[in-house]
Amino acid sequence: MNRLKIILLALLCSLTACASCSKNNGDSGTDGNDGHITSENKVEQNLLRSMQLIDNAMSNYFDGTAMSRYYNPYTGVKSDEIGSVWMYTSAIEAVNAVLAGLDAQKNEGDNTLYDKYFTKYSSLLSKLFDGLAYYEGSFRLTSFTGTNDWSVYAVNRASSPGSANVTGVLNVYDDQQWLVRELIESYKLTGENRYLEKAEYLASYVLDGWDCTLDENGNENGGIPWGPGYTTKHSCSNGPFISPLVWLSEMYKDKSDVVDYKYIEASGSRVSKSMLKSEYYLMYARKVYDYMKSHLYIQESGVYDDMMGGIQNDDKYIIENGIAYEMVDGVKYRANTKLNDRVGPPISYNSGTMLSGAADLYRVTSQSNYLEDLEKLTDDSFKYFAKKDVSVKDYYTYTITGFNNWFNGVLCRGYVDASEHTEKAALPVKSFQDNLDYAYDKFLYQNMLPESLLGGWNRDTSKNSVEGMFTFAFAAEYAVLAKYLMLN
Repeated sequence: MNRLKIILLALLCSLTACASCSKNNGDSGTDGNDGHITSENKVEQNLLRSMQLIDNAMSNYFDGTAMSRYYNPYTGVKSDEIGSVWMYTSAIEAVNAVLAGLDAQKNEGDNTLYDKYFTKYSSLLSKLFDGLAYYEGSFRLTSFTGTNDWSVYAVNRASSPGSANVTGVLNVYDDQQWLVRELIESYKLTGENRYLEKAEYLASYVLDGWDCTLDENGNENGGIPWGPGYTTKHSCSNGPFISPLVWLSEMYKDKSDVVDYKYIEASGSRVSKSMLKSEYYLMYARKVYDYMKSHLYIQESGVYDDMMGGIQNDDKYIIENGIAYEMVDGVKYRANTKLNDRVGPPISYNSGTMLSGAADLYRVTSQSNYLEDLEKLTDDSFKYFAKKDVSVKDYYTYTITGFNNWFNGVLCRGYVDASEHTEKAALPVKSFQDNLDYAYDKFLYQNMLPESLLGGWNRDTSKNSVEGMFTFAFAAEYAVLAKYLMLN
């Protein structure tokens, strides 16, 4: 009987060892070996776990500069489908978040991780930036103020650098905006001018898409369509642009750099004037914020809807591929398309970008309305998107269908940005830390987290493919939360 107990105990220990990952001091995790990383220092733990997820993702999802959309750690199979530029940008976002965390920790007086890892991840950032060339292409665009040639990023990756098809609906403004955001971050973290130059170029392209046509009262219709081939105006093609515009304004504060501001007079004539970049970028940050607040904010729930639809094309305009154009003084320009319906459902990242935007605008202007908006949106968005005790007792569940895992990461960042100005963000931020740690402690497998942080992996191992951008989103969240812990 005793012998049987010994055998059963040995078998139980063996099974436990197989089901669990070994503990280590974190170094092996960032070298790609499977294992739980723990540390008494929560900041260090978050950063090391973030790097662990990134290192593993680079091995699993990338083949050279091409990023597969899915990878299944149970079968070892990556998808043939290549990720879009939006998905690819999630890798840049995660690396930036780690670099920012390392830099913040150094500034707090501990440069141990910075000295060990900053060069590694700044080099990875450079390689990822170079890989963007496969999404790049050129085209000619007639916008609200003129016709220009642009070199921007396509939705889909091409087989060779610079050859991507970016015409019509094959490039969208929100993809460029996320890149502007990340490239400004890359510049601030590394000091490499090429990141800033590309960010400003893409920002000028997006601002060229701002609807500066005038309504019957002489006011700008405003808003940025989803892309040059679309008429609908989305939260996702407006909200993400506010913060990077504020950052650009800050970078040129007390400098004499100027830019041409193009707009439309009451007569319909397109004109321009010179403006200081600091004033120009802040002006547009305010305009975009105001458009979002006036058109896409839902009073009843306190969160932001998805887009403005209900398209009505005026018969007096020329319609080409669904886009309205007008002739002014013999020159062709894009015309306004009336949009009458606010369309949902609300998505978490749309409120997340407005949290970040309000936080940045309040920080540079000290205007109370931005703080009031920030505090209310913090409360209302958490109430709307986070549901307690639904999946696991005492934990908050966020919707994870579709692309919501990445969307929720933007909301997490919004709460972290809000936390600099309001204590209301403390519980929302904690909910993201708790969910990540729950998944990491219970479900980490082959250095990957499941798409369902609270639910774990599917028993059918063939159904455990994880979106690459979700893996990078989890890594980014860990790093963003590390920086949060340093500041609070």
